[in-house]
Amino acid sequence: MRRLALARAALVAPIAAAILGPQPVSAQSEAIDRAVEEVADTIIEIRHHIHQYPELSNREFETAALVADHLRALGLEVETEVAHTGVVGILRGDRPGPTVAARADMDALPVTEETPYPFRSEVRTTYLGQEVGVSHACGHDVHTAALLGVASVLSSMREELPGTVVFIFQPAEEGPPPGEEGGAPLMIEEGVLKNPRPEAIFGLHTNPSLEVGQLGYVVGPIMASSDHFRIRLHGKQSHGAAPEKSVDPVVMASQVVMALQTIRSRNLPPLQPSVISVGIVRGGERFNIIPNEVLLEGTVRTYDNDVRDTIVQRMDEILAGITAAAGGSYELDYQRGAPPTINDEDLARQAVPSLQRAVGAENVIEVDPLMVAEDFAYFAQIVPGFYFQLGTTKPGTTSGFNHTPDFMADDSSVPVAIQAMSRVVIDYLEANSPSTGR
Repeated sequence: MRRLALARAALVAPIAAAILGPQPVSAQSEAIDRAVEEVADTIIEIRHHIHQYPELSNREFETAALVADHLRALGLEVETEVAHTGVVGILRGDRPGPTVAARADMDALPVTEETPYPFRSEVRTTYLGQEVGVSHACGHDVHTAALLGVASVLSSMREELPGTVVFIFQPAEEGPPPGEEGGAPLMIEEGVLKNPRPEAIFGLHTNPSLEVGQLGYVVGPIMASSDHFRIRLHGKQSHGAAPEKSVDPVVMASQVVMALQTIRSRNLPPLQPSVISVGIVRGGERFNIIPNEVLLEGTVRTYDNDVRDTIVQRMDEILAGITAAAGGSYELDYQRGAPPTINDEDLARQAVPSLQRAVGAENVIEVDPLMVAEDFAYFAQIVPGFYFQLGTTKPGTTSGFNHTPDFMADDSSVPVAIQAMSRVVIDYLEANSPSTGR
């Protein structure tokens, strides 16, 4: 009963805001409110199940089966095994109109959960040769359940729906295991954005920095690219007591780590955000031996592909200079990951009023972009995309950030997500359907 009260309480604020706002509540808005309230309890139960039984990237077999069964029960056209374990559901409205897509990611993380939830994960598995706990420490259980809720709401309004909605349930957003393909790039390669091709795509992500009932958005870049670099510095091994006989890769590594920071401070515009972080420095086997080699490994984040090009160029130049001066050599392996996630400006400005109708204008917040990455970016490179943030922290409580053992997304955020995404999708279809004189 307490969970049901929380779910319904989360719906009161957006409904009241719509009723008390300057514009009258439309019959469609009332229909959305009723439909969300009707499905909230069931969808929260689904969220509990997905949370309690998480699966890692490209291993979302049970989650995908649950998703496919739910979509089939709603009467949607369903395709499975897209990019290994992905699921696509197509809802065709009875009225003519455009095609849009809504996307949720399904995979969990190798993180051992430390929350008080009665439905917390106890799952353990082997990941990269180590036994690990598995949990939805990034909120993908909320994403998946909420999008199933949206499918339930919109399918109940099929007769009045102007157009087609493609529901994309994506595996491996956190990255496929080494040696495997997956995620958004493979879904796109297998034709998820074709037949029918959406005119726009929408997605959301949990944000524990926002309270339940709040939604965050950005016009333009909202999340950064994610690149991975490995540097091997080759020197000459020697006794630590005879450094003159060595070419010391430890000294070279120290100089490289510091010099890489000058790219941000001296080679890029001060108002152009970027991050260059070295996360691994590994070398040596004994305290009194200067090693032959040192490994550096890290990440680059930015919102601009030209900045990525500049960073790679400067890394090469810095490495060449430092190693040449020391008499050593280097290898740079630079792998580009997800591109920046950039919200289409026109689509964002069209979607924000829909968010405001869902939760009230005072609860829709223009937030700062984040330097984390999201492979929703691949979809948004092909069709205009809008990605927004869902507040998940219950007022008066605390939560760890995403990817931490104590990350918690409150149940009451689920109906808010359903409400917000349903309104964004329906408003877009209505605004761009033939009946509106498009």
